[in-house]
Amino acid sequence: MMSAGRRHSERERRARIIGADGEYQAARKLAQAASVMPADPAALQLRLLQTIVEVAAEKNSRVIIVPVPVEVLRFLDRAASAAGRARRSAAEARPFVQAETGHGESPERQSAPRALP
Repeated sequence: MMSAGRRHSERERRARIIGADGEYQAARKLAQAASVMPADPAALQLRLLQTIVEVAAEKNSRVIIVPVPVEVLRFLDRAASAAGRARRSAAEARPFVQAETGHGESPERQSAPRALP
């Protein structure tokens, strides 16, 4: 016959295994959902709205969520990517501009001003 402490430990062990299995299944489902969402932009927006409803339904919830349309986030992402590309292009072009104008060269490499005849 098991002692009360041992039964408690066994129940706790089983509860942890069940909890870990639930977490594993939830993680797999979330990974599946994440692979579906990029293919259907409305899915992400619906999930956002569902989350807002869940948070609002909580007791004593004092959280205010201001939803941002997914399209705005995509626009900002594209704008940031374009700005990054423009900055890289400008940085890559800068050495050529400096070489042509003489700016950025060491004093030894700059030619001395010529006297006019």
